Amino acid sequence: MAAIQGARERAREELTREIKEAARRQLGVEGAQRLSLRAVARELGMASSALYRYFPSRDDLLTALIIDAYNALGDQVQRAVEDVVPATDTRARWYALAHAARAWAKTHPHEYALLYGTPVPGYSAPTETIAPASRVALLLVQLLRDTVGRFELPAPVRPIRGEPAQQLAALAAVVAPTVPPPLLARGLAAWAQLYGLISFELFGQFVGTADPADGFFAHVVEEMADLLGLPEATS
Repeated sequence: MAAIQGARERAREELTREIKEAARRQLGVEGAQRLSLRAVARELGMASSALYRYFPSRDDLLTALIIDAYNALGDQVQRAVEDVVPATDTRARWYALAHAARAWAKTHPHEYALLYGTPVPGYSAPTETIAPASRVALLLVQLLRDTVGRFELPAPVRPIRGEPAQQLAALAAVVAPTVPPPLLARGLAAWAQLYGLISFELFGQFVGTADPADGFFAHVVEEMADLLGLPEATS
């Protein structure tokens, strides 16, 4: 009985994988906004009713694709960061993080667009996407934690007041209580700028200005390292 149940589970896992692969192909052709369970079922030679047993709605399938994409991005960036030796070289870890995120996006442009492109009308990401979506950001937060007390931010440091100060305090309480607000603010800006750079390159906004973008991307990553106060590696 256990053997039969195990075979069924493996078959279900295999068909789930095939459904998601077909859906990713559809993302490349039609885009996320036109993802259709019926079209995926037709490609796989399945009845729509059979596919609904795996993904009851388009939104369920979108959520599965989003979680997979965030985890694939997180895996690639984490491997790159963990490959940095010594681990105390925070500047090299930042380079690894930024370049690995860009490399993944260029290899998986349609999945990147699903994560950071135009929102899908009518779709609201459920809470189970939050942890996968946070993985790269948390790697950056860890990098910021490791910088505290080792050196000072480049001057001038602009005071943070009012609503931004409240927002950063709330964020710090959850993810980085030891990180000073000015450093956390710069980390948040670096995170946003990183994905802005990648999006501009991927979606053709650098054509005619910084295309190809390899050199410009590397330059801005260096600039952001300076903004974060990350020290040059010592020999």
